Formats: sequence, C-alpha cells, structure tokens
Amino acid sequence: MSDKNNTIFGIYPVKEALSSNVNFDKVFIQKGIDSDKIEGLIKDLEKANVTINIVPFEKLNRLTRGNHQGIVAVTSPVGFHSLESVVEKTLESNKTPLFLILDQITDVRNFGAILRTAECTGVDAVIIQKSGGAPVSGDTVKTSAGAIFKIPICKVDHIKDAIFYLQGSGISTIAATEKTDSEVYSLDLKKPLAIVMGSEGKGVSKSVLTLVDERASLPLLGEINSLNVSVACGAFLYEVVRQRL
Repeated sequence: MSDKNNTIFGIYPVKEALSSNVNFDKVFIQKGIDSDKIEGLIKDLEKANVTINIVPFEKLNRLTRGNHQGIVAVTSPVGFHSLESVVEKTLESNKTPLFLILDQITDVRNFGAILRTAECTGVDAVIIQKSGGAPVSGDTVKTSAGAIFKIPICKVDHIKDAIFYLQGSGISTIAATEKTDSEVYSLDLKKPLAIVMGSEGKGVSKSVLTLVDERASLPLLGEINSLNVSVACGAFLYEVVRQRL
C-alpha cells in the first residue's frame, strides 16, 4: 500500500484488504484482462458495493509503478452511508433537512473545503456520484480539517436518481448556476432542501438542471464571471443558515 496516494495493487493485496473490511473509494481493473482470479474478485467487490472502473493498461501504470497484475484499488479513510437510511433518519429528526449534492466535483481540495463548510453549516449529508468525482483520500481529510469524519457521505450510482429520491421524500432541490436570473437571496431556503453544486469547469450538468425544482445564482459585481465552487458553496450554505436562524 502507498500512503501517498492510498493505493493497493495486485490481486492478493486487494483481496486481503476486501476481506479485512478496508473502505474502498474505487477500484480500477485492466480492460480486456483474462483472469479467473480477477473475475472472482470483481464479483466479491460488486457484492460489497465497491465502485469498479474498467480502464486501459496505461491508466494502471500511471496509478502505480508496481506489478499491479491488472488491478489497483484506491482506499478511503471513511465508510460511505446509504442515502435512503440517512434521509429517513433526517426526516425523523426535529430539524429541517439540508443536503448537499456534488455533481462531478473533481478537485480534491475543493471537495475537502466543501466538506468543511458543509459540516460547519449543519448539512445532514453530502451526496456524490460513484464515478467521475474527486477521490475520498488523505488529501480530502487534510483539506476538510477532519470534517470528513463528522458528516455522512453518500455515494450514488447517478446524481439524477438521488434527486428523484429526495424530491419523492418531500425535499426541494436547488441548483447553483449562473444560467438563471433568480438570485439565491430571493428564494425560500427554510424548507427541506438539497443544494446541487456543479463541477469546476462545466457547472451543474444540463441533464441535472432539467430535474431540479429551482435554479439560483450569486451576484457577480466584478469582471470575472465565476466563483471557485467551494466559495460559491459556502455562500449558498450560509444564506440557508441566515434564513433559518
């Protein structure tokens, strides 16, 4: 295992980690590999609900310089929570629900900073997609100042499914986007709510924008037309706090 990037490589080390209940962020498996041992390990990983990515041989070589045998696993410092159980527990509590959905945030420092702000503003859980986002790694722990251990993180197959589930549970969804004339300060944020923050480059994806209940923007008074996503997230969350106090 490499402490630097939290990787485990090779069939037996990954198998041993799985049997020892190590938390996995994701596992990369070589495309087209023909191995009964790998096939068996894939079945065990799927039973454990571990995210599996099929990638070219070159990708594995970039992840580690060791003899990876066609498989590299990235471990996570924390376990992940079921969205359904977290939502159910939150609805049973006396507080107004507040969830945060991250649509393909890829920078680990942004991810960590967002987790820190989410914990400080009383977010009930952060929802991420299994594939495409920033890894839950040691760098995330450092940037979050330990907040990652205090706030539930839910991994879902698709962000859209999470939105449908939240809406069906009576929780409104608001996307942070510049593609609207409605500013966040004009919206009612005191109701059960989930805020969707988009990726650093593309923002909230078009398919997600079509599903949310509302869209909201932040006023930009300078010449730069966008904010860092972690900064924007902080502005949204603290407007929720302001309205609810």
